[in-house]
Amino acid sequence: MKKVILLGVVFMTVFVSCKKEKETEETTIAPEEIVADETVSEECFSAIIKKDTISMYLNVKGNQIASGKLSYKFFEKDKNEGTLVGEIKGDTLFAEYTFMSEGVSSIREVAFLKKGNTYVEGYGDVVDDNKGKVTFKDTKQLKFEGNIVLSKVDCKM
Repeated sequence: MKKVILLGVVFMTVFVSCKKEKETEETTIAPEEIVADETVSEECFSAIIKKDTISMYLNVKGNQIASGKLSYKFFEKDKNEGTLVGEIKGDTLFAEYTFMSEGVSSIREVAFLKKGNTYVEGYGDVVDDNKGKVTFKDTKQLKFEGNIVLSKVDCKM
C-alpha cells in the first residue's frame, strides 16, 4: 500500500511539473512577435533670404511625415501657410503641401533633398490638374540647386 501511495505521489509530482512546464512554454512570446513602436521625431528648419522667411516643421515617424507645416513669408506679398503630409525616400522628402494663399486653398507637391542638417528645395516641371492640385511631371528630373536651403533650428513650442 505504501508503494502504491508513494508511486502515486511521484506520478502526480511528475504530472504537475510537466503541466507547469507546458503552461510556461505557451505563455512566452517569441521575439519576432514583439513590435517596437517607431520613434517619432520633431524637426524644424528655416531659411531667411533677404526679407523672405521659409519655415518647415516636421513630425517624422519612420520614413513617414506624420504631420508637418510649411510657411513661405515673402516680403510685401501674401504668405503661404499650410500642412505637409508625405514620406522620405532615401535622402529626399516628398510631400503634398496643402496651403491657403489669397483666400484660395491649393495643393502642391514639394520635394526637399536632405544634406546633413539642411533641406534643399527641389524644382522641376509641374502639371496642374485644374482642380487645385499641382504635381511634378517627373520627380527624377528635379533640380536641387540650392536656391532655398532650410537649416535645422530649434523647434519653438
